[in-house]
Amino acid sequence: MEGHTKKKPGLTIDALKVRKAVSGDLPGVYRLICELENDIFQYEVFEQIFEVNLKKPDCIYRVAELENRIVGFISFHIQYLLHHCGAVGEVQEFCIEKGCRNKGIGRCLMNEVKEYARHRNLMSLEVTSNKKRAENIKVYERLGFKLSHNKFTIRRDEL
Repeated sequence: MEGHTKKKPGLTIDALKVRKAVSGDLPGVYRLICELENDIFQYEVFEQIFEVNLKKPDCIYRVAELENRIVGFISFHIQYLLHHCGAVGEVQEFCIEKGCRNKGIGRCLMNEVKEYARHRNLMSLEVTSNKKRAENIKVYERLGFKLSHNKFTIRRDEL
């Protein structure tokens, strides 16, 4: 499953490697998350969170690599929820470098998460997408997700 070169029908890239993220992947992951959020995060704080989460058994980070360059990232967190009577996995971050989209990289990353979820016998797999990324609804539907919930939020400055 993990750490292998992926060759998928329709994939226009010769060799894609999906593997477990490691500390050395921080610069590439940071670049992708800043691109995803159209923001620049405090690198030191980002690094601390990245390192803490790498060590958590219920937090899974995977990267997609092309020619030794990180072009995709997915993070997956497992929670044990009463209203599911079991473990649920949620994709928290999922991003593909702009020039590498629509080539099957996201599907390869999501397939890793789905396989992990099956292996752990999770009750469900969830993903939330910001409303400003309306195009992602179709992406998630093509990956097998159904739009079944709403998510409500309150920003820190509104508390």
